[in-house]
Parts: sequence; C-alpha cells; structure tokens
Amino acid sequence: MLVREVMSTPAITVRRTDPVRHAVRVLHGNDITAAPVVDDGGRLVGVVSELDLLRGEFGPDPRATARRLPLPEAPPPRQVQDVMTGADAGGVVTVTETTDVTTAIELMVGRKIKSLPVLRGEEIVGMVSRRDLTAMLARTDEELRAAVEAALREQYPFGPRWTVAVHDGVAELSGPRHEHADKIADVLARTVPGIVRVRHPR
Repeated sequence: MLVREVMSTPAITVRRTDPVRHAVRVLHGNDITAAPVVDDGGRLVGVVSELDLLRGEFGPDPRATARRLPLPEAPPPRQVQDVMTGADAGGVVTVTETTDVTTAIELMVGRKIKSLPVLRGEEIVGMVSRRDLTAMLARTDEELRAAVEAALREQYPFGPRWTVAVHDGVAELSGPRHEHADKIADVLARTVPGIVRVRHPR
C-alpha cells in the first residue's frame, strides 16, 4: 500500500508568521493534530503540532495551590515560527506519494510523531497520519471484499474469476488455479487499503 492511497489531501497548512492562536483554531477546526508550516512562497519550512501550540499558552491557576504564584517572566509565543519544528535543522520528516506505508509507519514509530507531510518534489500534496492509517484498518471485511473484487474485475473483466472472502483484513482468493494470474491477483489484492495479507486456500 502506498502513502497516496491513505493520505489526507489537500494538506491544511499554516504560515510561519501566523499567530499561534490562529494555528490553534486551524488545527481544532479541521480536527487534525499537526500541520505543515509554509513560507510566503508555499515552501515547507516546518511542522507545528498541537503540543507545540500549547507551549506557554496556559499559566498556573492560583486556585490549585496555597502558595502565591510568581507572575510569568516572558510573554507567550506570538507566532507559529516561535514554536514549530523547523525543516532547516532536519527536524521535519517527510514522505512522498509513492513511499510504502510500512516505511511511513516505521518513521512515525521511530521518531514518535503522529503525522508526516507528503511531498511531490517541493510541493506539499497531503499529510499522512496515524488516524489515516487506522481508518484503513477500521474498514469492514465486507467493504474490503467488495474493493478486492472490483480491483480484480478491472484487471480481468473477462476472467479468470476468484471467490473472494476477507477475514480481519486477510483476503482469501479461491477458485481454479491460474499460476500467473494468481500472482497478479495477489498484488492487486494487497494494493487495497486495509488488506494486510492474501491467501489461496486449497
């Protein structure tokens, strides 16, 4: 499965000079956890997350302690560029549309991040997040079965035919054995987002 098959597009971006509160509203209003940050030319200069935007925005509540609280020494960050993870220091991890989803997952796990900008050259074409990936796994077996059958019919409109069953994301293709066609059918079934394995029960 490729990133382009699961990513959210178009990417919702913010500018590095946007006020922090504007970026908060963008993320909250679009129900996303992070957004690419762009310069005036639309080029990727960073990524800002919900956690980044929380920095300095809340002061301690005096009701939570009996001690007198000191006044904040510095004002909260004013612009996105003050809190974002910048691309110039190599802190932004990106993928392309043709990156394998397994590679994207390894990057998310290894770097402990929730989402990755998707680039086509220097153009930001989408974001892929853990939520996008879990949405694919949440598809029902019936939805996956129909998608596999549609992919097979598109490739083989006049046969051969397979009986398709899906159980917990594992596709089972049964029918008369066609060695070459079976290999192609395996590849086609694995390209369906949400299919994790393909079997040929005999």
